[in-house]
Amino acid sequence: MSLFVREKQFYKSFFWLTLIIGLQNIISLGVNLSDNIMLGGYSESALSGVSLANQIQFLLQMLVMGSAEGLVIMASRYWGAKDIVSIRKVASIGMRMALVLSAVLWAVVFFFPHATLSVFTSGENVIGEGVKYLQIICFSYIFFAITSILLASLRSVETVKIGFIVSLSTLVINVVLNYVLIYGHFGFPELGIQGSAIATLLARIIETVIVITYIKKYDRKILIQLKDFFQLDLSLFRQYIKIGSPILLSNTIWGLAMGAQTAILGHMGASAIAANSIATTVFQLVTVGIYASASATAVVIGKTIGGGFSDKIKAYAKTLQILYLFLGLVSGAVLFILKDYVLDLYTISGEAKALALQFMAILSITVVGSAYQMPSLTGIVRSGGDTKFVLYNDLIFMWLIVLPSSFLCAFVFHLSPVITFICLKSDQILKCFVAIVKVNRFKWIRSFES
Repeated sequence: MSLFVREKQFYKSFFWLTLIIGLQNIISLGVNLSDNIMLGGYSESALSGVSLANQIQFLLQMLVMGSAEGLVIMASRYWGAKDIVSIRKVASIGMRMALVLSAVLWAVVFFFPHATLSVFTSGENVIGEGVKYLQIICFSYIFFAITSILLASLRSVETVKIGFIVSLSTLVINVVLNYVLIYGHFGFPELGIQGSAIATLLARIIETVIVITYIKKYDRKILIQLKDFFQLDLSLFRQYIKIGSPILLSNTIWGLAMGAQTAILGHMGASAIAANSIATTVFQLVTVGIYASASATAVVIGKTIGGGFSDKIKAYAKTLQILYLFLGLVSGAVLFILKDYVLDLYTISGEAKALALQFMAILSITVVGSAYQMPSLTGIVRSGGDTKFVLYNDLIFMWLIVLPSSFLCAFVFHLSPVITFICLKSDQILKCFVAIVKVNRFKWIRSFES
């Protein structure tokens, strides 16, 4: 048997989806990067404050993406079966879920901003800056949820260009407004960290308007309308909960774990917070292809199963694993090369620069593991029908291994931030051994009813 699949359509679908979703993701991350760079040149405390506030944003993303991933897994199968009515019904369920979760998070952040950020650090200067940012940016949560669910619905039927256009518009708007509002150019007041928050909020509102306009005027596949979001199919809702709740729980656990990681480093000093912010942002930028490959996999695998071609899944899975490793090696090399040049964009202390360099060197190694295990588990296994496995896997690795060992390193043995950071990222390598066994046993191929 050949090691690679010999179907042009398979590669065309996978690489096209990966490319467009990757471009969308890289531009979306450019929004955070522009905030980081411009605020990094403004003050280190502002940069650290936004870094902490963005942990809440990351949790929001995990919650909304959890809602969206359940939607994509179901809708992509219906797309394979050409069942458009069910796609619209699933989209309405995903929207309800995302709106409820984003509204709850808004309420917590809006009414308790200082208490929320105090979880991550005890530095009052950093918390004070973060509160200024958080009280404005929290109003973008609802808009982010609406846009994300609508784009996920379109992605499930292989409409992905609009996501790229939306993200590009957001980036341009955010960069321009950041320049004007942070530093007070063109007669505008110098608002600092609050200017950055206003810029991002306005960009999120505009992107929501763009995607709604596209769906109303140009979409010809699912033809979703406002009235569809007021209808609830209880049978599909139960199915969505069965499939989507493990994903949502897994993403929530992951989002909380990332917050816990930031809290551990946050209590090791402002330099560690700034270094982690820089390293993590650059890491996210470099690894967009990896995360895009997982999203592309979910659509390809879901559509294939929904279309009744389950016999092709094993060959697809074997080929995809090789492609993931290639993406990981390329991403690791790029991150290692870029690490020395990125820091020239920041105005931070020597200690923070040194830590950021070391953090990025570590990530350039662990990213190879991330590139293999993450799309293997969240792309192949989840979309194949086994949505509970990733939840159990994350619970064990993150909450029973990574966080306890990192806590001991930081607060019991008082080891350096670098050693602590290695512990925090060790699961990216360890999970590979689990992924190899899980994926290649092929017991994850399931119908919705099983």
